[in-house]
Amino acid sequence: MTALDEALAAIEPLDEIAMAAAQHRLDRLTKPPGSLGRLEELVVWLAGVTGSPAPLVGRRRIVVAAADHGVAMNQPVSAWPSDVTAQMVATFLSGRAAISTIAAATGATIEVLDVGVAAAVRDVTGSTAGARYVAERIRPGTSDMTEGPAMTRSEAEQAIAVGLAAVDRAAADGIELLGIGEMGIGNTTAASAIVAALTGLPPRDVTGRGTGVDDEGLARKVKAVERAIAVNRPDAADPLGVLAAVGGFEIAALVGTIVGAAARRVPLVLDGFITGAAALVAVVLEPLIAGRLVAGHRSVEPGHAIVLGRLGLRPLLELDLRLGEGTGAALAMGLIAAAAAVRDGMATFEEAAISDRR
Repeated sequence: MTALDEALAAIEPLDEIAMAAAQHRLDRLTKPPGSLGRLEELVVWLAGVTGSPAPLVGRRRIVVAAADHGVAMNQPVSAWPSDVTAQMVATFLSGRAAISTIAAATGATIEVLDVGVAAAVRDVTGSTAGARYVAERIRPGTSDMTEGPAMTRSEAEQAIAVGLAAVDRAAADGIELLGIGEMGIGNTTAASAIVAALTGLPPRDVTGRGTGVDDEGLARKVKAVERAIAVNRPDAADPLGVLAAVGGFEIAALVGTIVGAAARRVPLVLDGFITGAAALVAVVLEPLIAGRLVAGHRSVEPGHAIVLGRLGLRPLLELDLRLGEGTGAALAMGLIAAAAAVRDGMATFEEAAISDRR
């Protein structure tokens, strides 16, 4: 049995007893029942995922997986060159990227997983500005999925194992809430191909502008996804096969992080379209995973709304984000922390000596 098989076998339904206890606490607080809306839903969700009526969420981490894509190195599908992937990883580690600032503002540390960045990452010393760098490169970028499989099935499994190990480290570090993000020029193309393959929808319906390509660039991107699916003929009933055929090393690592968090009962917050595509793969592998996820936000990528609909998730935020990196997940962590603070800090009717409704 592989590490992935063991993790999948450990995933259980949400803990209904803990959820009922959390709901009972909420109903005794000094407010009309349900008046804090989705903050109350988050409290109950946390209980269901962890098995505790009042789990802590103070120790938070964003896992950012990074890799390059052969389709972006060979095809004009992105507004940016592939060298930017390594440059942005270095920026994460310097503490000057968008995710660096937002994670710091919401009390989360960052771990960067280099699963297949093609170029050398400059000035990496292991851990700077609160970011941990973990180099587990499968190889320097995937193959061009328009010419054949992006990776072998074995490579996909290796990348998934990198994500599983990230959750093991998080658990050892006492992390109580995980968010995920990504970096990889061309990865919206790969995510679009995954979503098209798993949903059966036409590539034009799930493919967006990514880094900001113009109309001609979008048309080239759609054609690249169409070619990838025609060449590889991925089978929607085989999610690992889909991942290997048209995915990315960083997307596979995120699949592992999602599965590992579900197995270890760690609450996990999704970011945007690419993390959603990874979640779709994970949920096809094990449908129970869907209930253990929160959608941090809905991006402007058209495929993201489709993914969230398939996962049955309603996003916490609508901010027209399309950056990735885990920025939406980090922002949503602030709401989850607020929900836990309400649960723990508000007085009950009895404690405040306030008359309850009759």
